Amino acid sequence: MSNDDLVNEAQNSHRRAPKLNERILSSLSRRSVAAHPWHDLEIGPTAPQIFNCVVEITKGSKVKYELDKKTGLIKVDRVLYSSVVYPHNYGFIPRTLCEDNDPLDVLILMQEPVLPGCFLRAKAIGLMPMIDQGEKDDKIIAVCADDPEFKHYTDIKELSPHRLSEIRRFFEDYKKNENKEVAVNDFLPSSSAIEAIQYSMDLYAEYIMHTLRR
Repeated sequence: MSNDDLVNEAQNSHRRAPKLNERILSSLSRRSVAAHPWHDLEIGPTAPQIFNCVVEITKGSKVKYELDKKTGLIKVDRVLYSSVVYPHNYGFIPRTLCEDNDPLDVLILMQEPVLPGCFLRAKAIGLMPMIDQGEKDDKIIAVCADDPEFKHYTDIKELSPHRLSEIRRFFEDYKKNENKEVAVNDFLPSSSAIEAIQYSMDLYAEYIMHTLRR
């Protein structure tokens, strides 16, 4: 190939590039609003047994990330005051609603930390009833449905007593240095967790229907 041919090919290649860029920019300009992980992510066809959940806080993190309900972004709420870290990935279940006007919280047991903002499939194995500063704040205990080490668990009684003790102790301690009182009651079985998820799904659906009637 001659030098002139190489120059012409480079010029043609340079002319073609903007068309691709224009196409990308055009597709971006058509997006009027970003997806909201609470409302736009489906909970999944097999919920409440197996469901999607969004990770807010990475296993091993001392940073309390949480969903910004207005924008749908994951924001830094605070750094924990106590010298503790989250024992497992932690997040929420989309299209659920609790009495505190937040989505249902979930602690997900799996082998690896997961980045905030990711979503995964989880299976409920138990319920941790909790009172946070006088208000009900129950947590679903779940396992990642696609993690070969954890997906076979079906109920919280299958976990070791030490692991349950770690989970309980974290939630009892993580707000102590903020002078906030948290009480953790006895863990409940997977059937109670599934009932809690179904209830929060129904509450969310009721809220949506009420909103549409306005």
